[in-house]
Amino acid sequence: MTAHRRLATTAGSLLALTLAVSGCTSSGDADDAASSSAPETTAAPEAQPIDWTDCDADIDQIIAGRPGSERDLAFSCGTTTVPVSYDDPDGGTLQLFLVRATLAGQTGRVGSLLVNPGGPGQSATDAAIQSALTLPTDVVNRFDIVGVDPRGVGLSTPVECISDADKDELFAADPRATEAAALDAAFARVDDVAAGCAEEYDEALGAFSTVDSARDMDLVRQSLGDEQLNYLGYSYGTTLGSTYAELFPEQVRAMVLDGAVDPDATLQEAAELRAQSFEAAFDAFAANCVGLIGGCPVGPDPRAFVNELLTQAAAAPIASSRAGETRQATPGLILNGIRSALYQPSAWPQLAQSLAAARNGDAAGILTLADTYTGRNDDGTYSNVVDANVTITCADTEEQVSADQVRELVTSWGATYPLFGADAALSLYTCSAWDSPRTPLPERDAAGSAPILVVGTQGDPVTPLPGAVDMAEDLENAVLLTWQGSGHTAYPKNDCVTAAVNAYLIDLVVPQDGVTCPA
Repeated sequence: MTAHRRLATTAGSLLALTLAVSGCTSSGDADDAASSSAPETTAAPEAQPIDWTDCDADIDQIIAGRPGSERDLAFSCGTTTVPVSYDDPDGGTLQLFLVRATLAGQTGRVGSLLVNPGGPGQSATDAAIQSALTLPTDVVNRFDIVGVDPRGVGLSTPVECISDADKDELFAADPRATEAAALDAAFARVDDVAAGCAEEYDEALGAFSTVDSARDMDLVRQSLGDEQLNYLGYSYGTTLGSTYAELFPEQVRAMVLDGAVDPDATLQEAAELRAQSFEAAFDAFAANCVGLIGGCPVGPDPRAFVNELLTQAAAAPIASSRAGETRQATPGLILNGIRSALYQPSAWPQLAQSLAAARNGDAAGILTLADTYTGRNDDGTYSNVVDANVTITCADTEEQVSADQVRELVTSWGATYPLFGADAALSLYTCSAWDSPRTPLPERDAAGSAPILVVGTQGDPVTPLPGAVDMAEDLENAVLLTWQGSGHTAYPKNDCVTAAVNAYLIDLVVPQDGVTCPA
């Protein structure tokens, strides 16, 4: 995976498509699962051993030629089991899959550093591999880098209940359509997917909550032999980390929460802020493009260019020159490609070129960006990132937004946030249609924990800075570090941020609350 480029945020949406990163699938015991446990349970199951195997050769093939692949790293892959339900720890089990990277010649080893890239639904094992290549050498020299695919995700017992054909249809649909018939069709697609997943898993859908994943993480900590947890979480990974800190405050040694999901925002507040932030990110892309010395590939008014392109694609979807590609670029796929590139400024040149090519009749570039965002493979199959994202997100909330409320918001947000408002509003219906037991996220102050470092980015389009501010205020022993940069998440992109996070992780040197790092 590309480091932190496609980290998604909060409410998983079959319509807004706020996620991406390739995942993997495997068999598991999810069909035997009962409902998930409630936050107040006191069950304390024993941690199970991790069955480690040497997977150096396989991972070396995957990372060959990547920056950082010259590091002398040893990779191990492992499996362990956790209870399906913490209310019944002697009942069924789920399998978790882990990857551990260890740098040769470590000195002053602290322990394991668990990493999670977000989603929910993104592969933490992929993130561990990438982090071992890209995190500062000082950190990799002190920590084994460990990724655990959470329950329902990747190579752990997966949630798989949305067909590839359904995903193609959902992603191609025009998310800006506001006519009554189009909205009825959109709601019907979500209803059909929700009904299919409920039929496939029944009560098991409730077993994939963040609260249960946080409990799993503490069992993994014990199995790794660490007295306390060291954790680096991005985007949704900040939700998972802060939930762990709430449940196990005394077990936190060091916790970095980068690109924090706002713990105080309702689904509606979060969706609107996300639409607003992506509009601002598009404006930043546009300003950068028109300021290029060589000229902007999409002309002097990128927003007008995109609006014309979307109109063109709505009338006649755009073909692709990509070998074997049978799809054509619809407005939905174009907007997914745009959203994908807005995660990081480094992708802006690719976006400009891809949009220009699409206008000239070749949508290959914009489809590549869209597929990166949605987890679609070259052969037309998908990872289970969408299935896991929706399942986990809806297991975590009891909030309901009716179809009538969504219709009103589609109109108002579509006018206020022209590119991203309508689909942000549509996303609010997803969990209202979802039929599963719920384990709402707890309020999080993590009273009694060690200091926690929250990192926010001024121009983050995915998890806007107010989320980090709220997270730092809510956690009793947190400090806020702000980067005045752009893109989703900050560490280790900026030298100032990197120095502060390194000192915290290695030596527990906590920066002053409110420190700001320049872009």
